[in-house]
Amino acid sequence: MHPPLTLHRHPMCAEIIQEFQKCHLDHPIGKFFGQCTDLKIKLDHCFRQEKAEKRKANFEQSKKMKERLQAHRQEYAARSQEGGLGAS
Repeated sequence: MHPPLTLHRHPMCAEIIQEFQKCHLDHPIGKFFGQCTDLKIKLDHCFRQEKAEKRKANFEQSKKMKERLQAHRQEYAARSQEGGLGAS
């Protein structure tokens, strides 16, 4: 099973998606007997690669956000120790 084959959500795999959809249109019965299986395998591989790249980008973004948060916490702690903020 694959995700919805919308081109705008999977720009990296758009060409394979179009080939796969064309195969299904060209072979309405053959698709049930493995006519488009090779394209399906290529599509699955492309989706896995796309997901891995998104995961890596999200991890990098998360790492930057954690660093910013840590810097903010350290700055806040330094200011509160100096008495700059009213700590109760």
